[in-house]
Amino acid sequence: MQLSESARVVFAVLAAAGTATRPQLAAGAGLSKPTVSTAVAELEAADLAAHSGTASGGTGRSAAVYRLGPAAGAVLAVDLGPAETRVRACALDGTLLAEGTDSRSDAAGTVRKALEALPAGAPLRTVVVAVGDVTVRDREGTGMRPATAKAGPVFDAMAVALPEGVPVHLENNVNCAALAELHEGAARGRDTFGYLRIGVGIGLGIVVGGRVLRGANGAAGELARLPYPWDEGREPRHEALERHIGMPSLLRRARQAWQDADGPCPRTARRLFALSGQGHATARAVVARHATEVGRLAAAVAAVLDPGLIVLGGATGADPQLLPGVRAELARLSWPTEVVSSMVGDTGTVVGASRLAVAHGIQTVTGAMAVKH
Repeated sequence: MQLSESARVVFAVLAAAGTATRPQLAAGAGLSKPTVSTAVAELEAADLAAHSGTASGGTGRSAAVYRLGPAAGAVLAVDLGPAETRVRACALDGTLLAEGTDSRSDAAGTVRKALEALPAGAPLRTVVVAVGDVTVRDREGTGMRPATAKAGPVFDAMAVALPEGVPVHLENNVNCAALAELHEGAARGRDTFGYLRIGVGIGLGIVVGGRVLRGANGAAGELARLPYPWDEGREPRHEALERHIGMPSLLRRARQAWQDADGPCPRTARRLFALSGQGHATARAVVARHATEVGRLAAAVAAVLDPGLIVLGGATGADPQLLPGVRAELARLSWPTEVVSSMVGDTGTVVGASRLAVAHGIQTVTGAMAVKH
């Protein structure tokens, strides 16, 4: 069904508001009340809007309240993480309908469970899949897929569980987490910042003017590709910087620094940071060195972007123990830049992906209207 221009505008306003009266819709859409009344009637006829009650005004008069109708449908967000798959299903007003977490290997099963939890008859409008990779157009030219084998096989297995014909949008996982920080996390109220993820790998989400910067190849923020080492007599190696700062190297340094008197050497970064927080001298020294390394990377980010704010996220990056060392090294090497820890945690990627999914889902209903990221 092709909606009129006014109905598309009113639908978008209603989706953003969740519930609204006709005067509120008129104010939000910038349309006259008679035009809004006609648009609401059109949306009700298509089951895209529904009456949900009444609200009393200051003059004692009541106004009908509207919400999205059952035909508005739902969207799905999938985070194909390195160890786990997280899924969120939402209505087009952002209301959470279902969520689940399972192993990365059972991505298809996690998706199926979320789809089974959707309201009966609700159309699935779109799917956003967050992958730890750059995305490229497939050979047929009909869609996007991960650029390398890092996410490809798991993505292919998960895609089998999706209904045919539903648009699937791929997005870098760090970009999704940056969106979550922008709207719900440490960067609320800031329209320009860098989200620096440090974990198994490294990555940067760049937000400028409230929008994610993706670059010509969709690869903006791929810090792993920075030349490293860059010194006389040493040639840069492919993704060597990620291997230097990523979690495997952190644990290797811990093993090298550990003494018999230190007790059992931590086998995970979580345990290493726990020991550091308890005052374990060797663990604190290893964490302090890691903070210095991250601070140098943050200085490179500041030199290129001058973002004003850097949010540290990821399995190791989000730990507040890094903040003093990162701030000190950044201040030594660059100009003043605020550094804070992530506030969205492990769910940030799927939360950001669900925001993108809602935006794309609204676009499927409203047609040519632009999607705000």
